[in-house]
Amino acid sequence: MMKSKRPLKPALVYAVDLLARQDYSENRLREKLTAKGYENEEIEAAVLRLQEKHYLNDEESCGRRFRYLYTESSYSVRQICVKLMERGYASRLVKSCIPEDREEVSQREYTAALRVLESKYRRSQDKQKLLAAMFRRGFPSSAVYQAVNDFLTDDEEE
Repeated sequence: MMKSKRPLKPALVYAVDLLARQDYSENRLREKLTAKGYENEEIEAAVLRLQEKHYLNDEESCGRRFRYLYTESSYSVRQICVKLMERGYASRLVKSCIPEDREEVSQREYTAALRVLESKYRRSQDKQKLLAAMFRRGFPSSAVYQAVNDFLTDDEEE
């Protein structure tokens, strides 16, 4: 008995099932449907239908995901952008989500960097290692130096 390679559900039904669990970018959804064995014509039809019904909108889902990570996580803005691009969102779309208020972004980066330091590192660690670790996480140099200095200074005051 030979099994059919054709998926049992239509592409549209499978795509809706996927989107019911989490947001996907159009690119990522196409990848998932292709990997499942759907034909390109069926994938295109499903994507168009989902866009018509507003179930698939890269601008909205990217913006929503960016805002969530920006407000709730300790990731640097650079890390957030990389994560979203890995999820299939276009670079220009991801970058358009970054707030234009440079002062706000700078303050947020400092706060996030300090939060990472406080949750993952000990104050007795070498300053150079802390700086390197924060740079690897994608924080800008101004936020890194200020956060590491404040983190190490808090120890001396206690």
